[in-house]
Amino acid sequence: MTNKIIAIQGNHPIKLNPLTDTTIFLATEAQNKRYKVFYYEPRDLSIINNRIVANGFFIKFNYRSKKFFKIIKYQKLDLVNCKFILIRQDPPFNLEYITTTLILEKISKKVRIINNPKSIRNISEKLYSSFFQKYMPPSIFTKNLLNIEMFYKKYKKIIIKPIHGFGGNDIHLIKDNFKKKFISKLIKKHGHLMCQKFLPKIKNGDKRVFLINGKICGAISRVPKKGSFLSNMSKGAIPILTKLTKKEKKISHIIGINLKKQDIYIAGIDFIDEKLNGDINVTSPTGLKTYYDLSKINLAKKFWKGLKI
Repeated sequence: MTNKIIAIQGNHPIKLNPLTDTTIFLATEAQNKRYKVFYYEPRDLSIINNRIVANGFFIKFNYRSKKFFKIIKYQKLDLVNCKFILIRQDPPFNLEYITTTLILEKISKKVRIINNPKSIRNISEKLYSSFFQKYMPPSIFTKNLLNIEMFYKKYKKIIIKPIHGFGGNDIHLIKDNFKKKFISKLIKKHGHLMCQKFLPKIKNGDKRVFLINGKICGAISRVPKKGSFLSNMSKGAIPILTKLTKKEKKISHIIGINLKKQDIYIAGIDFIDEKLNGDINVTSPTGLKTYYDLSKINLAKKFWKGLKI
């Protein structure tokens, strides 16, 4: 019989910010529904005697406490005893990330895992957007320096970012001159890069759309700090409530249907100037706590309601 246990595979709670973190927000709502929360890091996932086990701890989150979490009990847990497993560690989408999806896939027919480990392994967040390029600004995916130089000469201002990057890290605006040595170093460090025509309206903010079970559930805009083109809140961007245009709703609907068919339960997609900017976040989508703080709409309730708890 399945216990009322929800396991979370994520970064250690001490690294989380309770003011903005979506994982804590989801876990707290699960606690409100009388579920126990078991927490472990990806490195602590193992196959022992053909069982999928994790060395972790039962934990209690509390927004009202200065120390927002309390470890209740350390334990090695057979994950088949959980009702749900949330994959919530931060990217990068590296070999360790892929390994955990391969391990968890062994029990994916016995335990509901969100998002489906096979699906997030197959959906490389930036590369997957290439299926929707007609909704994007001009974009290429390459590690060929000449291709990037030709793209730059055509558009004059371009954004370059690693296809497996996250959090606004190593994203660069190339303008005025093409720095071959600098871009060669980026290629050596990251491999394939995503290059896009720069959209100047980013100064007004992007739009993060929340998709749960294939449906549009809300959106926020993130306005870069003065002098920046990065809309990540971790880079100082300011979140505000926003509404989607008819065009943005149409594109979001199309992507939502596609992701639901891929067994992606929760996702985040981003727009700049009504154009999909190439990030289809399925690994550990964020922003639900911020959306609640701005709107008082609790999407964690909708998240769990859709899973019938």
